[in-house]
Amino acid sequence: MADTTDIKKGFKMLLDGQPYSVVDHQFVKPGKGQAFVRTRLKNMITGNTLERTFKSGEKVDKAECEEVEMQYLYPEGEDYVFMDTQTYEQMRISAEDLGDNKFYLLDNMNVYVMLFQGRPIGITPPTFVNLQVVSTEPGFKGDTSGNTTKQATLSSGLVVNVPLFVEEGEMLKIDTRTGEYVERVKG
Repeated sequence: MADTTDIKKGFKMLLDGQPYSVVDHQFVKPGKGQAFVRTRLKNMITGNTLERTFKSGEKVDKAECEEVEMQYLYPEGEDYVFMDTQTYEQMRISAEDLGDNKFYLLDNMNVYVMLFQGRPIGITPPTFVNLQVVSTEPGFKGDTSGNTTKQATLSSGLVVNVPLFVEEGEMLKIDTRTGEYVERVKG
């Protein structure tokens, strides 16, 4: 059990048997009445968000989540296979549970797998990954006015907006938190 004073961004709690992560919180002390904490919570399994208010001093259940370092091995049908780097046990995670993180997986990459009651509910990839451009339209020479972008499809299937000077075959640095282009990688 935890107290409402423990609630902060990233805090994990149980509501109705489901694990939630605090996305945003605000402590409110009105002129009259009891203080409370207004929160925005994200369901760690479904990804849905909800807003919930807790009275000051109210008890909440902590979600027993565990992050385990694992190595990504290969895709298998609709699942992705990971190996625990300590015990060498293999685990399959569905594409649905991975969400957009599946676009950032590279062979033998180490990631953190979030487990809730022993069941994988998602991963945390490295902050940046390097992916190759497999298709994009050619840019026009001299067209440097403004922040004009075009779409590029990367080796993992991810589609991102890139500057006009980016060409097929180039390696790009992608931010896995936002899914956006950061820079070209000098090879």
